[in-house]
Amino acid sequence: MSEVSIAKRKEKCENCTKQCNKKQSDEGAKAQQERSEEVNGQVNEGSQVLLSACLSCDGCVSEEETLKISQQSLEELERALALNKKCDASKHKVVAASVCPQSLPFFAAKFGVDINEAAHKLCGFLKSLGVKYVFDTTLAAGFSILESQKEFIQRYRRRHHDAHALPMFTSSCPGWIRYSECVLGSLVTPHICTARSPQQIMGCLVKDYFSKQQKLSPEKVYHVVVAPCFDKKLEAVREEFYNSLLETRDVDCVLTSGEIYYLMEKKKVSVDELDSVPLDQVLGDAGEGALVRHEGRGSEGFLEHVFKHAAKELFGLDVHEITYKTLRNRDFQEVTLERDGEILLQFAAIYGFRNIQTLVHRMKKGHVPYHLVEVLSCPGGCLSGRGQAESDSGGHVDKALVQQMEDTYSSLPVRLPEVNPTLYTLYQEWLQGQDSSQANTLLHTQYRNHTQTHAQPPHMQW
Repeated sequence: MSEVSIAKRKEKCENCTKQCNKKQSDEGAKAQQERSEEVNGQVNEGSQVLLSACLSCDGCVSEEETLKISQQSLEELERALALNKKCDASKHKVVAASVCPQSLPFFAAKFGVDINEAAHKLCGFLKSLGVKYVFDTTLAAGFSILESQKEFIQRYRRRHHDAHALPMFTSSCPGWIRYSECVLGSLVTPHICTARSPQQIMGCLVKDYFSKQQKLSPEKVYHVVVAPCFDKKLEAVREEFYNSLLETRDVDCVLTSGEIYYLMEKKKVSVDELDSVPLDQVLGDAGEGALVRHEGRGSEGFLEHVFKHAAKELFGLDVHEITYKTLRNRDFQEVTLERDGEILLQFAAIYGFRNIQTLVHRMKKGHVPYHLVEVLSCPGGCLSGRGQAESDSGGHVDKALVQQMEDTYSSLPVRLPEVNPTLYTLYQEWLQGQDSSQANTLLHTQYRNHTQTHAQPPHMQW
């Protein structure tokens, strides 16, 4: 677990150990101190510990989880590909890869090409290894955004008789989810949007819909996700994303952008020698082939999409431009919708654990005015994930690379999921409708507490 998470994030998590059940013993505290020393080369002051060290302790990550995460490696991918080259066809698996759109700017920067060519070159490399299909997860993100929009409207309308309805916290960041479940508990978990993350919806698309289209049993498909951060490995091994009957996961292996690029260097692959191969589409030739992005600052844009949708759905207002107000820093901003001096909607974007700690302190005091908070554990958002944004020397974010990735990502055209016909085709063909039980089962999940119950202060008003 250390190579997965330790030293991957340098943000301090203030006083985590005070709320972590595992750290109540002196032995646990001593083990935590040793982990912190390994990360920084020095002991953290006071009771502050690195979040990465906190989340990798035995109290949060079981031995079983640690084993499963360790199996998400380049070696496991190569082992799956090697099996397909053997004569025993009964052990063969169709290898499919799904690439997060936030990973593509990394390869564009590394390859020295535009983002579309980078996607094609990456696809060519993966297929040269033996990967059969290569998708991007933008389609899955569209499902996640639409479901989040729908859930926010439902929560807003029941806010007066449901104390847990608002604020709604976004659920796409596994680092934030793990912290919420293991440290914050019931103070936060009822407020987390139940829509699955783009990664896990993509897992369902590949293992459920696409495998059926290809007349394959889900366990005969080995699904790899290329992601910008290491925390996605932890998300993939969650119990609810495992089919015990078929003994298969929605996502079998998560590899970071940096791990894939390392594999290219290891194999001494030249970008110029790679074929440019178009990405595959879940719907085959009927799907949309052009790369697009969702609104937002280099992540999936949940805040902007939900804000505009809610303004129209709840108040009949068309919002074309989002104006962010910076509060503490660039990673703590808010957006407000007003009419005749009245605040109708107030959203916030909070990135990085220092800002998350500020949010938590305010929650405990009952001073959170927001209806929705887009929460991401990486400062700067998904493009700054430690699986691709660290400098070659390690330990620090390569700011020039991040800026280059942001500019590259912004070059993609924006497409609203509401106008994507592929999504609505899949709602009907795959899920039997937008409000079906099938849609609720495959596009949503639940979050649970792994810590002591934190009672909501009676004076807390959302």
